[in-house]
Amino acid sequence: MIYLDNAATSPIDEEVLDAMLPYLKEEYGNPSSKYYYKAVNAKKAVEDAREKVARLIGADSEEIIFTAGATESSNLIIKGFLDYSKYYCDGKNHVITSNAEHKSTLNVCKYLNGEIYSNKDATIALFSANKSVDRGYCASFIEVDENGIVSCDKLEEAITDKTALASFIFVNNEIGAVNNIGLLAATAHKHNVLLHADATQAVGKFPINVHELDVDFLSASAHKLYGPKGIGCAYIKADKYGLPPITALLHGGEQESGIRAGTLAVHNIVGFGKAAEIAIRDMETNRKRIAELDDYLINNISGIRDIKIVISDNFRANGIISLLIDRNDFNNERFIRRISDDVAISTGSACSLGEPSHVISAIGAGKDVNKIIRVSLNKYTLKEDIDLFISYLTE
Repeated sequence: MIYLDNAATSPIDEEVLDAMLPYLKEEYGNPSSKYYYKAVNAKKAVEDAREKVARLIGADSEEIIFTAGATESSNLIIKGFLDYSKYYCDGKNHVITSNAEHKSTLNVCKYLNGEIYSNKDATIALFSANKSVDRGYCASFIEVDENGIVSCDKLEEAITDKTALASFIFVNNEIGAVNNIGLLAATAHKHNVLLHADATQAVGKFPINVHELDVDFLSASAHKLYGPKGIGCAYIKADKYGLPPITALLHGGEQESGIRAGTLAVHNIVGFGKAAEIAIRDMETNRKRIAELDDYLINNISGIRDIKIVISDNFRANGIISLLIDRNDFNNERFIRRISDDVAISTGSACSLGEPSHVISAIGAGKDVNKIIRVSLNKYTLKEDIDLFISYLTE
């Protein structure tokens, strides 16, 4: 199969798998245990991986909290910071995000806003109208422009004296739009508002330094950079006293500085660390290769009638290409199903399966939502893979 759905997940690097295997076979100790060598070795492996992940984003190792993935990281950061701010700090309870975020941010904010209670909210079937509750928090969803970009002006307009946090996606997982996170952080900080970046599609793809960007929080997942699924990290900016207080999402043991309870998945953490190490080593090579493949795909579809890129290349990260097939007889679901034995692509986010894309609606292309497909590349993609995909489009 030709795999062109890398924004959903990337294949695991063989070097990553080799690094993980000993911690599934021989080195199976619990890093929270003491004294005996299997526990000591496991703890050392975790801390080595923490340093590698920190180095990838320009952070200090103490600022990295391991989680099950970026979804958990975003939940931990947004819920945890808002809860601590409201009940233990200055009483601020307002979060700002955009209407084109990943569901892991969008639904957290909707939950805090009292709009939903789960990811498959059944209140519409139980009540005459959607049930709304007061959880003591408030969320604002600002509109993006036609390229999926968040405006600093709109962020500034949405800030109130109760705003504690703003949360925005770095690279949009559906259309590849790249937000100016550094500028958004500077805008937020002017009003004493902290900023969280969902960097799931950015980390490992191009150089990131959290201190240069001046973000306060960041979320990432290993499986977007050729690492294993089920592991990610939350970056929490430290001050001179260490990590700032934040309400834990999971309560239990004192792992991960007391912020994230639960026995650490050492093999996955080791895999994340190795993936981060490889990303640093090969970043420029991979960036150049994916840029060339991106250009190759764009150049080869440019002559095909009724196909265009959804957003301007000036605002898009290489490797995520959202295409509009502007034909009356085209349906993206039917097309993807027809080629699914040979080519893997998607209509958009894997986290929005079965629903129309809210991102496409947010950029004003809602009427074309069933004509849009997403192609996403990886470092193993070949030009021949792109040729086969284009042959199906040409048909």
